[in-house]
Amino acid sequence: MSGVRIPADIDRPDRILAGLTARQLAILATSGAVAWALATTADLVLPLPVAVALAAPPALVGVALALGWRDGLPLDRLALAALRQRRAPRRLVPAPEGVAAPPAWAAAGPPPAPLAGPISGLHDDGVVDLGADGAALLCRATAVNLRLRSQPEQQALVAAFARLLHAVTGPLAVVVRADRVDLGAVVADLRAAAPGLPHPALEQAAGEHADFLADLVARRDVLRRERLLVLREPAGTPDPAAALARRAEQAAALLAAAGVTLTPLDQDSAARVLARAADAHAPPRPTGQAAPGAVITGRRR
Repeated sequence: MSGVRIPADIDRPDRILAGLTARQLAILATSGAVAWALATTADLVLPLPVAVALAAPPALVGVALALGWRDGLPLDRLALAALRQRRAPRRLVPAPEGVAAPPAWAAAGPPPAPLAGPISGLHDDGVVDLGADGAALLCRATAVNLRLRSQPEQQALVAAFARLLHAVTGPLAVVVRADRVDLGAVVADLRAAAPGLPHPALEQAAGEHADFLADLVARRDVLRRERLLVLREPAGTPDPAAALARRAEQAAALLAAAGVTLTPLDQDSAARVLARAADAHAPPRPTGQAAPGAVITGRRR
């Protein structure tokens, strides 16, 4: 059978002429036209060497932008990214309703711009509204240690994971995060409960364990790993919440064969995960609070 060569980089742009893409040819043609216009205009009043010298910088800039590369990216794209970064506002504030104009007596300066985040809302069932990017559902997964299993068990676990990947019908992401853990409350509870234990040996063991945890916190950062499975439905799905719930149920059934428990996060849990992802050093979000925009009702006593 005759073989067919398939390129590894299928997103690589087509080469139009002399190994150059349409973008590179457009940059070279534009810089060449500018250089030719400068040379012909300057040649009317200046000597030819001076006219050529005046036209050389635009031509060299065009060649550098079209053919130059830096950190795996072409120079023209890096230049456009630098220009966008330079023109972007430096101060962003969370104001989805817009930033009000400052009063006349305020100090002059560039006003802040609204912070456009990827999340538009968080529903009661834990579905994250991504706006134009659709919706997502966060699920917490337990861990499985393959090294403690025998070879047949490892093969069975890998097969279970393979069945999940074969059954994927939409975008899916596996996120492994590491958060700092505050053991101060645990140490305080141990020391407070130690005197009330029924045996002196238990009291001594509780005190020693509290000292060990306090010394551990003083010497290094204590981290806790969290494994998340993020399911996403693109925009335009008729009922994204129901579709995400079905996909989460299917993934949970497939991962159960591998000993992994998959739990979809509710609104409060998803909010805490998103808050830690946005600012890992922020204090924990209080539980039991109403969501932004929710109507709060109560009964007068």
